[in-house]
Amino acid sequence: MNLKEKKVLVVGTGKSGIGAANLLLSIGAVPVLYDEKADFDTAMLLGQLQDATKVELITGNLSDKIISSLELAVLSPGVPMDSEIAVKLIHSGCKIWGEIELAYQFEKGKILAITGTNGKTTTTTLLGKILKDHYDSVFVVGNIGNPYTEEVLKTKEGSITVAEISSFQLETIEAFRPDVSAVLNLTPDHLNRHKTMEEYAKTKFQIAKNQTENEVCVLNYEDEYCRTFAKDCKARIIYFSSARRLEEGFYLEDDKIVQADEAGSRELLSIHDMNLLGTHNVENVMAAIAMAAAFGVPMEQIVETIRVFQSVEHRIEYVATKQGVDYYNDSKGTNPDAAIRGIRAMRKPTILLGGGYDKGSEYDEWILSFEGRVKCLVLIGQTREKIEECARKNGFSNIVLADTFEEAMEVCVSRAVPGDAVLLSPACASWGMFPNYEVRGNCFKEYVNRIKE
Repeated sequence: MNLKEKKVLVVGTGKSGIGAANLLLSIGAVPVLYDEKADFDTAMLLGQLQDATKVELITGNLSDKIISSLELAVLSPGVPMDSEIAVKLIHSGCKIWGEIELAYQFEKGKILAITGTNGKTTTTTLLGKILKDHYDSVFVVGNIGNPYTEEVLKTKEGSITVAEISSFQLETIEAFRPDVSAVLNLTPDHLNRHKTMEEYAKTKFQIAKNQTENEVCVLNYEDEYCRTFAKDCKARIIYFSSARRLEEGFYLEDDKIVQADEAGSRELLSIHDMNLLGTHNVENVMAAIAMAAAFGVPMEQIVETIRVFQSVEHRIEYVATKQGVDYYNDSKGTNPDAAIRGIRAMRKPTILLGGGYDKGSEYDEWILSFEGRVKCLVLIGQTREKIEECARKNGFSNIVLADTFEEAMEVCVSRAVPGDAVLLSPACASWGMFPNYEVRGNCFKEYVNRIKE
C-alpha cells in the first residue's frame, strides 16, 4: 500500500503509537494521532515525534468527517478489535492494521517471531543474542519494549529481525509472515479480552497463518494446543519437549538437552552449564536453539552463547542477598502459569509477594504449586481478596494483606530469616498500582538494595 501523502489514523499515544506515527512521517504519510483520553502531557507527547507540525492530534470524540478521510487506521496493541473506536472504523470500511503489520510492510530482511503465554521475552532475548553473535545486522523488537516501527527502516537485505509478538499484536496482522516462528506454550491469560481459551489460542496461532512449507514453525510438544495446531499448520514443524524423547526435534533427558533427527540423537549441553533456572527456561532455551538452528546458525555457536547468557531482567532475576535472605524479582510473572514457573525455580523456603490487576485469571493451580516451598504469601492490589479466598480454600492460610507496595515489602523483610528467599512473582498484571511490570520490578529492586546488612 502506497501511503505517501495519505491520511493515516494512529489510535493510542503510547510507545507503539509514537513508533507508528514516526514511521508514517518517515515515509511521507500524514499521521492523525488519536487518544480518547486527554489526560496526558501534550508537550511531552509531541516532543517524541519527528515533526509534530505534520501530525494532527485528536482527543475525545473522533468525527465521522475525519474517519471518512482516512486511508488506513493503525491500532496500538492495547486497543481491542471490539472497542468502540475499532467497531466504528470497521463499520466505516476503513482498513485496520496494528503496529506490527505496519512495520512488516517495510521489512527488507528476514524475520524470526516468537509468541506464547510465557517465556517470550527470555526466548526472544536469547535468540537475539545468538544471532548477534553470528550475524552483523540484527534487530530485537516488538512486545519486548522496542517498537518494530522504530527499527524497520534500518533493515536491509541480509539483516535479521527477532520479534516478540503478543496476542494483542497478532489480532491485527494481515500479510505478516516470519521466516521462522515459535509458539512456546498456551495457558489461560488475557481472557478478559479474548473471552475464551479457544479464541486466545486462535489469536496466538495467527503468527504462522501466512507461513508456507518453505518456512519453519517451532512448537512445544507438551502443549496440547500446539499439537492440535500442528495438524493444520502449513510450515515445517520442529518440536521441543521437556518431558519425553522425540524422534525428531529437541528434548530434555537426564539434565541434558538433546537433538534428534534422521542421523540419530546427540547431547548438546547440560542444563547445569546454563545460568537460567527452572524447567520453563530449559524449554525457552530449546525453542531458541530450534529457531537458530533452523535459520542456519552453527550449533557450536548456539551452545557457546547459551553457556554465557544471563537471566532476563524481571524474570526470576536474582537481585541481592541481604541479611542472609535471597531476593528475586519475577515481576514479569503476570499470570498464574508464569508465576508457577517462578515458584518452581525456588530452592529455599520462600516468602511470596503477589497480587495486582485482575485479568480474569483463576489462582488454584498457582496456590497448589506452593507445595511446601512458600511459607508466607503477601498480597497487594485489586486481586488480593480474591487470591486470599482461593488460598484458604486450597488449605494455605499464612497470608498477609498489604495496602501498599512499601507495606508489603516491609512485611516480606520482617518475615524472612537467614536461609529464606523473597520472591516477587505476582501472577497478575501491574496496572492500577504501576504503569507496567518493569516499574514494579524496579521498585522491588530499589527497595531491596536499600536494605541494610
